[in-house]
Amino acid sequence: MEQNRSKGSIYLSDSNSELINAYEVVRDDVENLIQHLKQHKNTQEYYRQIREWDRSPRYPFRSKLARASRFIYLNKTAYNGLYRVNSRGEFNVPYGRYKNPKFVDSKNLRICSTVLQDVNIEVLDFEENKARISRSDFVYLDPPYEPVTPTASFTAYTSTKFDETQQIRLFKFCQEIHRKGAYFMLSNSCAPWIAALYRKEKDFHIGRVMATRAVNCKADRRGAVKEIIVRNYS
Repeated sequence: MEQNRSKGSIYLSDSNSELINAYEVVRDDVENLIQHLKQHKNTQEYYRQIREWDRSPRYPFRSKLARASRFIYLNKTAYNGLYRVNSRGEFNVPYGRYKNPKFVDSKNLRICSTVLQDVNIEVLDFEENKARISRSDFVYLDPPYEPVTPTASFTAYTSTKFDETQQIRLFKFCQEIHRKGAYFMLSNSCAPWIAALYRKEKDFHIGRVMATRAVNCKADRRGAVKEIIVRNYS
């Protein structure tokens, strides 16, 4: 399903302000971002120095460019590319010990910048998009996944957990999208109660796919895992 690509018609939002800042810099200042990324080093000592930035009261005053560069660098050098923060919003993933992490991917960054040129990028909770959704619009939703097992739960993507209450709120938001006559696709984990929740709505179609996942403390549990895809169209 395609969406009208005219200027101003595409919106990208997330509650993670660091992620949104990175998208904005990729869109608006990609060449300076590429140059900034080149200064980073792949050592444990340097990694810890960069990771500690958000412990300082000065961090909010760092430039958007520096924060975006840090975000990408940490993503490529942290253990398993995991993004995780504590209750204070501080990034706390250990060093990944990779030999040649590709944190300067100039070609990919330039392609992403081109794709994002006409996209409105905002820090928003998903429900804050409700007023702009109209009939025949298409909405894709990719929430933090519900753990399939109790031991799979590992803290948060933002300082506020996306827990069962948030998952139910998201389900109701999908119902609202459907009532507006818009289309949506949602991806989530195959936790049994999540699938059961969406089965309550007779107009929702639930499928299952295998998706590659690299995040697990045990190597033999990485690889293809089941996900559900929920749609309100055939």
